[in-house]
Amino acid sequence: MITRLRRWLRDRKLASAIVLVALAGGFAQLLLWWMGPPTKPNDFVGPPRSGYVLYNARMWSYNPEGRLAFRMQAPHLDRRDEDETLYINSPVFDISARKPGVPDWHGHSLYGWVDKSGTLIKLQGPVTMHRPGYADNAPVDLVTSDTTVWPKENRMMTDAPAQMTQGDSRMNGTGMRASLNDNHLELLHDVHGVLIPHKRNAPAQPSSARPSRLAASLGKEG
Repeated sequence: MITRLRRWLRDRKLASAIVLVALAGGFAQLLLWWMGPPTKPNDFVGPPRSGYVLYNARMWSYNPEGRLAFRMQAPHLDRRDEDETLYINSPVFDISARKPGVPDWHGHSLYGWVDKSGTLIKLQGPVTMHRPGYADNAPVDLVTSDTTVWPKENRMMTDAPAQMTQGDSRMNGTGMRASLNDNHLELLHDVHGVLIPHKRNAPAQPSSARPSRLAASLGKEG
C-alpha cells in the first residue's frame, strides 16, 4: 500500500506539489487567523443621514407675539437626525413687515440652512431680496450673498459685498446689517454710490465722499 502511494506521488510530482502548497497555505492562514491581532473596527460612519426628505416643502416661523415672521418654500428639504437642522435647496422666502401698510420682503437664495429652534437661518450662495414700493417710498432691491437671518427679530447681516437700490438711489459696500423692523440698513466698509434724499428738490449726495460706514433708511415710516 505504501509502495503504491510512493509510486503514485513520484509519477505525479507536479500535482502533488500543488496540493502540498495549497495545504500549507491554508494551514498558515488558519494559524494567522488564530494567533494574529483582532481586526480594527471601521471608524468611518459616512455622511450625515437624513431623517426625512420633503419635496415642495413649506415652512413658517412665528415671533414671540405669535405673529408670522418668516415664510419659506423650496423644492427640496432634508432634515438631519444628528442635530435636527434643515438643509434646503433653492429656497424662496418672505420676511413679514411689522408695521401696517408696509409690504413684506420677498427673496430667494441658492441654498438655505435652519437651526433646530428655527431662530437662525443662513441663506447661502447668491441672495436677492425685493420689497415693493408703498406710499411715497420706491421699491427696494437688495443683492448680496451668504446672509444670516434672525427671523423672529427681523434682523439680517452679511460680511459679503452688498448692493441696495431704491428708486434713483444706489449704494454698494462690503458687509451689511439690516433691521427690517425700522427699515434701517447699514453698509459697513468700502461704501460708494448715490443717495437721493426724499425731498424732490434736494441735490443728489454721492456716498463715495462719505466715511466707510453708511446707514440708510428704507422708508419714511420708522
